[in-house]
Amino acid sequence: MELNSYSHGYGQITYHIVLVPKYRHKIFRGTVKQSCEKVIQDICTKNGYRVISLHVADDHMHLFLEFHPSDSLSDVIKHLKGESAVLLFRMHPELRKRLWKGSLWSAGKFYRSVGNVTADTIKHYINESQHKPEVGNGQEQSSLRHFLG
Repeated sequence: MELNSYSHGYGQITYHIVLVPKYRHKIFRGTVKQSCEKVIQDICTKNGYRVISLHVADDHMHLFLEFHPSDSLSDVIKHLKGESAVLLFRMHPELRKRLWKGSLWSAGKFYRSVGNVTADTIKHYINESQHKPEVGNGQEQSSLRHFLG
C-alpha cells in the first residue's frame, strides 16, 4: 500500500473493520449478501472511501478500508451502518421479520488500524530523531522513509 499526499500532510489511514448484524443473525445469504456487498461498495464510493477488501459472511462483514484524514473512524462506521441499514431494509423488507426492533447492525464493532510499519519501526524512528539536528540549520531531519526501507 502506498502513502498518500494530502493538502497538508502525507500518510495512510487504513482500517480493518468488522460489523455484525443484531443478535448475530445469519442474514447475509443469497441475494441479501449480494445486496450488502453492492450497498457497502456504493456507500464507500459515494463518500470517497477506498475498499481494499470486502468479505460478507453469513453473520458478519469484514472490510479493509482506506479513507481521507478529514474523515473520523466513528463517522465512517456511522455512514456504513446507517446508510446500509436503510438501503438493505428497503431492498429486503423480509429482514424486518428477523430484526423486528428496526436495527440491522449490533451496537458493537471491531476496528484496527493497519499499516506497513511495525511498532518497533516507529519506536526506532522516534528514538533516532531525538539525536538529529533541528530542521533549519542546514541539515535535514531524518525521514520516516529512511526507516521503512
